[in-house]
Amino acid sequence: QGYTSFWNECISSGLRGGILIELALRGRIRLEPRCIRKRRLLDRKVLLKSDTPTGDVLLDETLRHIKATESAETVQTWIDLLTGETWNPFKLQYQLRNVRERIAKALVEKGILTTEKQNFLLFDMTTHPVSNATEKQRLVKKLQESMLERWVNDPHRMDRRTLALLVLAHSSDVLENVFASLADDKYSVAMNRTKELLDMDPEVEAAKARGAEMIWAVLAAFNK
Repeated sequence: QGYTSFWNECISSGLRGGILIELALRGRIRLEPRCIRKRRLLDRKVLLKSDTPTGDVLLDETLRHIKATESAETVQTWIDLLTGETWNPFKLQYQLRNVRERIAKALVEKGILTTEKQNFLLFDMTTHPVSNATEKQRLVKKLQESMLERWVNDPHRMDRRTLALLVLAHSSDVLENVFASLADDKYSVAMNRTKELLDMDPEVEAAKARGAEMIWAVLAAFNK
């Protein structure tokens, strides 16, 4: 449609969780090692691994924020800081502003979205409808197949980015849209398998994960 639902309050924090996951997958940040005092994912701090720029404006802005902190913060705290949902007036500068609009403009530059003006009763609004439906369908099909034809019944055998997409779609309250086009029987199978996956204990799965700890930490933050 070109805009996100006015009733969806989860997308902003979901996008920030996605930024943390992307930085981890690119080898820029990591969680501090488990120790006796800090076994829980939500107690472990986010540590800078490399400050080499990624070339993406939002990722690099977040990277600078993480580097600038005097004391390391947890995944939950970083999501709160980046969304501006913090009571600490001294840390308001860590908020990432206009994230949805900046991502939309980047997708316009890539030819995936376009820009239009739409009238919403009393005001006009700039929207960004999908112009390249092929790319959207590719992602939707990838997630559908991961829960159906390519179901492996083990998150650690899944492609990490596919697992991350499922977690983030769930965290942003848009996951049901991914399976909406399926026939009823396949829809039920996909939703049940997804629920089983997302109901797994992030602590247990992170301990077994290789390079996917941040994905489970973000899930733990949203399940809190």
